[in-house]
Amino acid sequence: MRRQVLSLLVENNPGVTSHISGLFSRRGYNIDSFSSGVTADPRYTRITIVASGDEQILEQIEKQLAKLEDVVDIKKLEPGSSVTRELILVKIRAKDVERQPIISVTEIFHGKLVDVTHDSMVVELTGQQEKLDAFLDLVEGYGILELARTGITGLSRGCADVKIFDENGHLQSL
Repeated sequence: MRRQVLSLLVENNPGVTSHISGLFSRRGYNIDSFSSGVTADPRYTRITIVASGDEQILEQIEKQLAKLEDVVDIKKLEPGSSVTRELILVKIRAKDVERQPIISVTEIFHGKLVDVTHDSMVVELTGQQEKLDAFLDLVEGYGILELARTGITGLSRGCADVKIFDENGHLQSL
């Protein structure tokens, strides 16, 4: 089983995320991660999907996505030729004497302490999934009260496969 990160450029129309997730559910494919946001051009949204499967399933996913009317472009984000990140917020149980060790681990991982109460701390951390998982593993003993993950988002490196839109809304390669 292999994991594939796909970056989709889609028209920013109502229901586009529903169409894409519906494609996965109708065919019994699993979505490991799904994140989306409007691009610099508000007519378009970038969606990053992480899916797992064998080569045949991943190929089918890409072909089926390409058939959707709102999908303008699809890129495979391969390690080494792309930059991917994820954001997590972690609420950790933390009494007074436990705070400094948690802060130290947070600093090592270049995280940010965003909230402190009498009995907990919220840490914000951005990076590759392996880094985030390593952080969670280290603080698990304190007690993770809540965890929110954005899912992976990413872009390909360089300008080789960048597509932009002209003033008429036509897709152009750089």
